[in-house]
Amino acid sequence: MYRSGDTNNATKARPEKSSGTTSNFILNRSFQFLVVALSVAAFFLVRGPLGWQSNSSYVLCSPEGTQKIYTVDNANSRVQCILINDAVIIHTGSLAQVLQQWQNSSTRSKLTFKYYNAPPVRYIQPGAIVVPGLSDSHAHILEYGATLQLPLEGTKTVNETVARVRDYILSNADINSDKSKFVLGGGWDHTVWPSGAWPTAADLESDPIIRGRPVVLQSKDCHALWLSQTALESSFPFPDKVDGGLIVRDDFGNPTGMLLDNAQDLVRQPKLLEDDLLKRFNSAIQKAIEYGLTSIHDAGLDPTSLNFFEQEARRRTLPIRIYGMSYFDENGEYWGNTTTPLIATGDGRLTARSVKIFADGALRTGGAALYEPYADNPTTNGLMRLDTEVLFKYIPLFLRDGWQVNVHAIGDRANGLVVDAFQASLNGANVTALRPRLEHAQLMTKADMHRLGKLGGKAVIASVQPTHAISDMLFAEDRLGPERVKNLYAFRTLIESGARIALGSDAPVEDLNPLAGFYAAITRLSRGGESPHGADGWYVFWPACRMTIDPAYASFTETFLGSLEVGKRADFVVFSQDIMTAPVNRILATKVLATAVDGKLVYGAI
Repeated sequence: MYRSGDTNNATKARPEKSSGTTSNFILNRSFQFLVVALSVAAFFLVRGPLGWQSNSSYVLCSPEGTQKIYTVDNANSRVQCILINDAVIIHTGSLAQVLQQWQNSSTRSKLTFKYYNAPPVRYIQPGAIVVPGLSDSHAHILEYGATLQLPLEGTKTVNETVARVRDYILSNADINSDKSKFVLGGGWDHTVWPSGAWPTAADLESDPIIRGRPVVLQSKDCHALWLSQTALESSFPFPDKVDGGLIVRDDFGNPTGMLLDNAQDLVRQPKLLEDDLLKRFNSAIQKAIEYGLTSIHDAGLDPTSLNFFEQEARRRTLPIRIYGMSYFDENGEYWGNTTTPLIATGDGRLTARSVKIFADGALRTGGAALYEPYADNPTTNGLMRLDTEVLFKYIPLFLRDGWQVNVHAIGDRANGLVVDAFQASLNGANVTALRPRLEHAQLMTKADMHRLGKLGGKAVIASVQPTHAISDMLFAEDRLGPERVKNLYAFRTLIESGARIALGSDAPVEDLNPLAGFYAAITRLSRGGESPHGADGWYVFWPACRMTIDPAYASFTETFLGSLEVGKRADFVVFSQDIMTAPVNRILATKVLATAVDGKLVYGAI
């Protein structure tokens, strides 16, 4: 499934003869009628108000005379129908072709459909399309679920943000009645507030409802925490300096309530209970399937999160597929040779075979590590969250022990250092088997983009988030200057250099909806159709991109996910309109009509 840069645009079965006695003939004939009756009953039973709920055989088609199922095979083919049997696609083509193939197929059920020969046929509505199940290559599931509890994104001033926290407290009786309970939320963005200044504990303490409560609020980019005075004091004492982080202080040296990057680890909070995690998980996954996501790459599972996912996978079938990146603690013991990767556990839906390393901070909070100082703050060029030696020590160790290595890198200096480490670690290695990933790859010099592309011939992945581009376009040039900004989110140059890209959202930093990323990628416009460069978009670099198969490759699942081809799992999404041809200003109006995993509907109806 891809969209180019052009933005204008029954056969009944015959009963067998019995060779037995008359009584056996009657028994066999009765059994045959029973089988037919059961088959017909099953055909109608699976047609519930939410569509079928079983994993039995069926045909999914677009209306007669149309080919609205995008297979995303190597030829980017479209077909009218796909035939699904026991969660796997076994045939594609026109309705007549797949029914004929079913008739001749040795894989059909010998009981259910031996005598009721034609499987049920379901049609999508006119104008709708079917695409492979969507995948988010970089998101944070539990963190996204947490922000849904107290979302702070979209506030225009610090006072509006404080008011939203106050309203949340007043609307939750258990929190309102107990001032010792921590108030957690996220999504605030100081760059859109009039002053652009960091918020402070004093801002929270100014409200009498909030005053005296422990409040911890995550920034939009997840690289800063805003604390109330009570939360600050409960985490004292603070060190004078934090490697790879910053404690913002006032003129007297007192913490203001703002902690950046590694300094966030200083905050003491109550341990999350299983019920807390489950609430976050369920709310996040419900949103995911509503958006058509059948797979999420969770970018940074700490031990608590990973244990929770493992427990959920043992307890039940996970609603979607989760590809986890285990969190790397440079101060902890090396675990690559003592821990076994998880491969397709929990009915095949949980994998954790990669490690996530943070190289630097974020551009929004001024923590991205740059070669040259920031244009709007010449006193700093950002910060690395770890010593460069750590990259050169641990990347080859993890690769040696069979782990995929995924490194967060935003600034051009951080990306250059990671490419250095990849280059040193992959010399002579089977890069296709290792598939290291550069998470974000936001700002890179052209020389470093070309170096990245030469590592392994499209086996090194740049995991990028198009929605970051339209979020950052309002301040990026002021922060980087008019020349350096041209290398920001240069997706086309990355691809032309030989790198493979995989699209994600970085939720909760951005909207989890994959259509928001699709729209941002092809337009570089805000939702209102605006940009610093007008209606033509902000540095539109969009190339053709297959947005389902590339994430599958990045998670080692391209042999059974990412396209609707024979032999692959039947993960698919039904959209209300054709996003490949719809006017760009209508893309975000697209509705998800149905989401299926392993052929079974988990959301919507057909």
